[in-house]
This record gives sequence, structure tokens and C-alpha cells, in this order.
Amino acid sequence: MTQKNLAQAQTLMIEQQLQARGIADIRVLEAMGRIPRHLFVPSEDVDTAYDDTPLPIGHNQTISQPYIVAYMTEALELSPHNQAKVLEIGTGSGYQAAILSCLAAQVYTVERLNPLAEGAQAVFRQLGLNNIEVKVGDGSYGWLEHAPYDAIITTAASPDVPPPLLDQLAEGGTLIAPIGLRSLQQLVRLRRHGDNISKEHLIHVVFVPFLGEHGWHIEEYL
Repeated sequence: MTQKNLAQAQTLMIEQQLQARGIADIRVLEAMGRIPRHLFVPSEDVDTAYDDTPLPIGHNQTISQPYIVAYMTEALELSPHNQAKVLEIGTGSGYQAAILSCLAAQVYTVERLNPLAEGAQAVFRQLGLNNIEVKVGDGSYGWLEHAPYDAIITTAASPDVPPPLLDQLAEGGTLIAPIGLRSLQQLVRLRRHGDNISKEHLIHVVFVPFLGEHGWHIEEYL
């Protein structure tokens, strides 16, 4: 597919998959138009990079469909002044972190698999996204060094929200995570108000499992 065709596909993605389904935050739409999704998928899938579907990225992981990326980003309700510090758990190919980097001052992202982390970092460098830091490790522990975070997003499903992530959420902060069974989850939005955490149920989703000490244990998943 030519660069012109890829650009047209990206425009159609925004119009038909995002705006048509209610994504209205102009900053989210601009980010989805700015970040070239085709750079975050395997070369054999470039022609379908802007289709309304998740795609495999190797290592039994996927890049979420564009609508889910936009929906979760919008649900974080990040400050309009691009001052937020965001933690992402599950870097994958890096697409979600790249979108967040357009709306936040700093993005910290944790990936369990080193090859995916290295691949994502390479694309971040290619795009000049200098406000993203990547760590390889068990994301269920979060990234305590840079806490607290104004927003936290997990891109893998766990039985419940890992307690360390809640501990690292700032006052007034928002956390978005897919919670539930391995076959089907509900996207939840949590907000911190002092010692109280409010929970809101959003939409049903299906994500790859969150493997870690405070997620699914590998033996449970297998």
C-alpha cells in the first residue's frame, strides 16, 4: 500500500471507526490522525493496519483495534493542558503509548517481553517521541520510581486491578483497566478521592491476559 493509500485509510479510520461511534475528544482524534498505526504492526499486516480489528504483533500479543485505543484514551479524561503523567502497563508494539504521548507530558510504560519493548522503543525514536520511557518487567508492580500518576492504563486483562497500581494513582487520578475472566472482561474506570476509590463499569472487551504477580499467574493461564 502506498503512503497516499495509508493516509487515506487513516482518515477513514478516524471518520468511520471513531467519530461514527462517538469518539468526540478532538485531542484524541488528532492523536489518532498524527500517529501512523502502520509503523506499529508487522510488515505483513501494514495493508490492514487501519482496519477495525486487533492484529497480532508476535509473542501471543496483539495491538488493540483503533476504536478501543481511542475509547480507552478518551476515558482517561486527561488534562487539556498536556500536563499529565501517565503510566501504561503492557507496551506491546507501543501504539497506545504513542497516542498517549500526544496528550500527556510524560508517559511511562512497562512491558514484560523484552523484544516487544525494544521494538516499541525503536519506533518511538523513529517518530521523535521523546516523552516516553520504557521499562521491562512485571507490570503488575507498576513503576514506583515515578509515582504517583495522574492516569494509569492497563492493556491486558486481570482478575482484578493489581493493588500496586491503585497505590500509585495520584489524588484525583483515573485508572482504566479490563477486569474479569480470561475470555471476557469489562472495562472499568477507577478514580481516587483520598482514601476512597470509585468504580465505573464501561464496556465489555476482550484483552490478552495480564501475566504477573498481581495478575494471572502463568500456571493459571496455561
